Amino acid sequence: MKLSHVQRLKGVMKVPGDKSISHRSVMFGAIAEGKTKVTGFLPGDDCLSTIDCFRKLGVNIHQEDDYVEIDGNGIEGLKEPQEVLDVGNSGTTIRLMLGALANTPFHSCIIGDKSIAKRPMKRVTVPLTEMGVAIDGRAEGNFTPLSIRGGNTKGIQYTSPVASGQVKSAILLAGLGAEGVTSVSEPHKSRDHTERMLQAFGVNVQVDGLTVSIEGKQKLKGTNIEVPGDISSAAFFLAAGAIVPESELTIQKVGMNPTRTGIIDVLQLMGADLSIENAQNEAIEPFADLHIKKSSLKGIEIGGELIPRLIDEIPIIALMATQAEGTTVIKDAAELKVKETNRIDTVVNELKKLGANIEATEDGMIIHGKTRLVASSVDSHGDHRIGMMLGIASCIATGEMTINNSDAVRVSYPGFFDQLNELSR
Repeated sequence: MKLSHVQRLKGVMKVPGDKSISHRSVMFGAIAEGKTKVTGFLPGDDCLSTIDCFRKLGVNIHQEDDYVEIDGNGIEGLKEPQEVLDVGNSGTTIRLMLGALANTPFHSCIIGDKSIAKRPMKRVTVPLTEMGVAIDGRAEGNFTPLSIRGGNTKGIQYTSPVASGQVKSAILLAGLGAEGVTSVSEPHKSRDHTERMLQAFGVNVQVDGLTVSIEGKQKLKGTNIEVPGDISSAAFFLAAGAIVPESELTIQKVGMNPTRTGIIDVLQLMGADLSIENAQNEAIEPFADLHIKKSSLKGIEIGGELIPRLIDEIPIIALMATQAEGTTVIKDAAELKVKETNRIDTVVNELKKLGANIEATEDGMIIHGKTRLVASSVDSHGDHRIGMMLGIASCIATGEMTINNSDAVRVSYPGFFDQLNELSR
């Protein structure tokens, strides 16, 4: 992909449906009893991997663009797969699916791409093993390929060393079929899409501060899900609106789940000209329109309990920081090392190619602004969020940018570059 800087970005737009909610709508619909209808589904590669895996588990799923119908027959309706379950590039698919498969008495084998093969799974397989699930894989079940045989699980009280929506969700899904109560406690509150959606499917979920509990042997009932726009996708255009000269963008119907709005906090702390309009809170997930203009940004410190609420947005925040006055420090983000890439090193190395004054730390990065960026040949390294961050960087860098492996953005935002082009006209 070759891109050049733009004069401005202007327009009213929408971003694709929320990836986390899209994954869960299919999974929960697949283990529910009755029909589930999903509108606003994200038809990106990751979510399509979830559909493919549950079809192989015997679930009838009809998908056309952003509409999905799932005919669920309960957890007991899942069937032993005749093929290996391939999650592609999706960490959400593999970790949450392990939780669902904890309740199945048959054998399944799970693989993914080269990136998934490097991502640690023990954070999920250890607690599931404690619940009585038989799991094996490379490095004692830490890496794919994984084999799993579930059934006869017992509830546990688990204290997670990391604030992770994926870990919490996998354990809660396993707890659905377990004897007794299953609870998960976290050091900070992670995204709560699972708790919200389980309640929408008729499950009783107890939330007490940083602990979430669920009684075993509950049934899910099919329902209708409306997926709002993904705030992690909107973040790229919010950043673009703030740093590209003469820009003004309105992004409609963006998910405003409080466990996901860390990017809004950061923009406000940096001094962005941002307004939140038409907020709606009555749905399963709250949403609003976001209006952003070119802004004078200042460097800030980002860390602590804010990090789980913006972990996926850190690459684009790093780019914004190169255009802010002063120094921005990002800390407590060691989780970035086990994403699609080691995002700390990858972000630092790719932005350095453009002339950014940025350095990696053990758990984050330090960015000194304001810096003029110059286009170069860069690489997404197969990471969709790195690819989109570099796409936004091309809007302000002088010269022509070549982004290698740009097709990685299809994982979460298939039309990203087309939309970027339309807004620059």
